[in-house]
Amino acid sequence: MQIQPYLFFDGRCEEALEYYKAKLGAKVEMLMRFKENPEPAANPPGSADKVMHSCIRIGDTAVMASDGNCAGKPSFQGFSLSLTTKDLPEAKRLFAALGEGGQVNMPFAQTFFSPGFGMVADRFGVSWMVIVEAKK
Repeated sequence: MQIQPYLFFDGRCEEALEYYKAKLGAKVEMLMRFKENPEPAANPPGSADKVMHSCIRIGDTAVMASDGNCAGKPSFQGFSLSLTTKDLPEAKRLFAALGEGGQVNMPFAQTFFSPGFGMVADRFGVSWMVIVEAKK
């Protein structure tokens, strides 16, 4: 069994994919536009060039994403994506990258459970927890 996050960017998916490619080194594995739908009557109005479905790989994890209903108001509430790194410099770099244009909810710092941990919402409103893997 596998659980994968599926994010709905409500019209800003392609922008988000480019952002995650630049900031996190994400690789686009699959991208399908609404105009490729064999049942176009089901598409939101004006959505032909928007992303119907995509899959990106961030590190070892596949994250799926879409423009959803293309209403332009993405809302990400009640969850965070947790990004774990093996070293402190990489975690600091990723935290800073995700924070550009976003909002720091908990500054990146050493904690009792990790050499580095912080919480940030990126410019799309997706909440991230960046953590350095604790040494065993």
